[in-house]
Amino acid sequence: MREKEWEGQAGSPGGGEPGRGEHEIPLRRIRLTVAYDGTNYNGWQYQPNGTTIEEVLNGAISDLTGERIRIAGASRTDAGVHALCNYAAFDTRMRMPAPKFAYALNQRLPEDIRIRRSEEVRAGWHPRSCRSIKTYEYRILNEEFPNPLERLYAHFTYVPLDAERMREAAAFLVGEHDFKSFCSLHAQVETTVREITALTVERDGSRILIRVSGTGFLYNMVRIIAGTLMEIGAGKYPPARMREILEACDRSAAGPTAPARGLTLVEYRFLQE
Repeated sequence: MREKEWEGQAGSPGGGEPGRGEHEIPLRRIRLTVAYDGTNYNGWQYQPNGTTIEEVLNGAISDLTGERIRIAGASRTDAGVHALCNYAAFDTRMRMPAPKFAYALNQRLPEDIRIRRSEEVRAGWHPRSCRSIKTYEYRILNEEFPNPLERLYAHFTYVPLDAERMREAAAFLVGEHDFKSFCSLHAQVETTVREITALTVERDGSRILIRVSGTGFLYNMVRIIAGTLMEIGAGKYPPARMREILEACDRSAAGPTAPARGLTLVEYRFLQE
C-alpha cells in the first residue's frame, strides 16, 4: 500500500464516523518490531489466496483497539521467509502506553508471530520512507543427509560446496550495481539499481551462512544471489563468472532462486528517524 493511502486509512476507528469524544483523542503512531516464523504464511503483504503476516497483525490490532487498523510494513518478505526484526506502524486513538501494546498483542497473536517491542513515534514517521540498512542471512546445511530439526530454517544440499569460491564470487556484488540479473521477472520496479554494503560467506562445519546487507533489495534478490553462489560453490562456474552475470543484466544468466526456508531478515537499522 502506498504511504499516502495508508496515512488516510490506518487507525480509522471502525471505518465509520468518529464516536462521542473521539475528536478530543489525538491519533498516535505506534511502531512495532515484529518477529515471525514464515513457514505457514504466504509472505508479509496481504493477498486474497492465503494467510499473511500483515493480515494476522491487522486482525490482532483491530481486535485490541476496536478500530479498523491497516498497518504499514517495512519489508515485504516472501512466502516462507522468516524475520527477527521486521517493522510495522499504525495509527490509533487508544490511550494504552506504547510499550504495553507488545504485551497485549502477544496475547492475541499465534505462537509463530511475536511483537518484540512497541513504541510511539512521530506522526509523520513511515517505515518505508526512512533510509535504512537491511541484513538478511541465508543458511545452508551442507552434509550427506538432512537434519529434521533444521528443515524449516536452512536449505539442505548434499552437493559439496566450496565456501572459499563462494566468498570470492560474493565480492563482485558489493557496491552499487544494476542487479537486474538477480531480480525476479515478475517484479515491477522503476529501477533495478541497488546497493549492497556487505556480503560475506562463512562456513562452520557443515553449515554455511551467507550474510548480505544493503539499502534495499529487489524481489527474490537475496535468494537468487544465494542460488547463484551455491552453483559457483559446487564448481559449475568459476568465481569470476559472477562479474559476467552481474553485467549481463539478464535473469537467465544467474542461478536458480534458492528456497525461502533458508532466508531470515535478521537486522533492520534505520539511518534516520
